[in-house]
Amino acid sequence: MKGYMYILLCNDGSYYTGSTNDLERRMAEHFSGQGANHTKKHPPVKLLYYEEFQRIDDAFYREKQVQGWNRKKKEALINRQYEKLPELAKCYAQRDVASTSSATNEAMPEPVEGEA
Repeated sequence: MKGYMYILLCNDGSYYTGSTNDLERRMAEHFSGQGANHTKKHPPVKLLYYEEFQRIDDAFYREKQVQGWNRKKKEALINRQYEKLPELAKCYAQRDVASTSSATNEAMPEPVEGEA
């Protein structure tokens, strides 16, 4: 059974990420106020993005993956700026290490034994 992972823009500017086996039906539910709790409280404005999968469980897995992303990474996906995804996948500390250490010329502290 096919599946879809999708991202909606809600009226408060938030994104709602979901998955379904019937995209048209699920959009009708969301837009009529019969969808998820988030879209009942913050009605959707627009379907921004979706991906189609051969299996619903793959769509569900992708939904959970994307739900864990920050806003900038979701926006890169929505805007199909795939080249930005690897950099945005790094945690905040990893992204800022190079700019922070080069800007201040301070040495990075040595890790304490037992810390990763």
